[in-house]
Amino acid sequence: MISIFVPFDFSTTATYALNFAKSLATNYSKISITILHVVEIPLSTGVGTMGGGLDPIPDFENQLFFKELIDLRKKQLEALEKEYANSDFTLRTKLILGNAFKGISDAIHEAKPDLVVMGSKGTSGLEEIMVGSNTEKIVRTSPCPVITIKSETDVSTMKKVVFASDFRDSADEVASRIKRIQNLFNAQFYFVVVNTPGNFESTRDSMSRIRTFVQKHNFENIKAEVYNSLSEESGIIEFADDIDADLIAMTTHGRTGLLHLITGSIAEDVVNHSKRPVWTFKAN
Repeated sequence: MISIFVPFDFSTTATYALNFAKSLATNYSKISITILHVVEIPLSTGVGTMGGGLDPIPDFENQLFFKELIDLRKKQLEALEKEYANSDFTLRTKLILGNAFKGISDAIHEAKPDLVVMGSKGTSGLEEIMVGSNTEKIVRTSPCPVITIKSETDVSTMKKVVFASDFRDSADEVASRIKRIQNLFNAQFYFVVVNTPGNFESTRDSMSRIRTFVQKHNFENIKAEVYNSLSEESGIIEFADDIDADLIAMTTHGRTGLLHLITGSIAEDVVNHSKRPVWTFKAN
């Protein structure tokens, strides 16, 4: 049984993610989909003379609205369960109260699904610098692979997959995950190294590392490429555009706190800015 979590806020992009998760049932005979919906508790921003922080809004009007919202979401989730009761996959729903990121993250770490599929609108500008999106945070912290979806995506058409890396780390776990993706979609893989002005090397050296990785792990149906760009993030997105890729696959190191603020994450940047689906998985 393949377990898939789909964080779901009833938005258009969340529906795209759910449709993608459902379509995976055509490739796997036994799939369990769990829809996670978080109702965020309304908070008061007022601070009294004695100090204090953010507290749940106590007034009756907001309490009544919050109760009505919970009742509505429960009915919507029950309707989804009934709609797919006789499907080729198992679908269940889970309602969580609290912060969206924490609720989703805690559920993922507790249940340990095989895959998370999330809709994403991406972020840019000040929002990206100061806050980032819930999707980006899940990509960074999830112990299992995450696929981010931004438009309606047909699993059956995923035949070109870009795996971007420097190929300096030939870990068995990374190779194993790539093969799972390749087998799932029966896809042509493009292994690409992005050359940048600040981190330049010869094509011969880059191609040598890719060949070593391919030979060590017995990959087949692989095309090796070296792509020149001003940054790794833009190079990955541009290369995927140039070959009209169906999916970008990347590893993320899951840095948090100060280290994340200093070094950032190429994978998270690609998730934010790519119009294509991105499959990320954490590399130890």
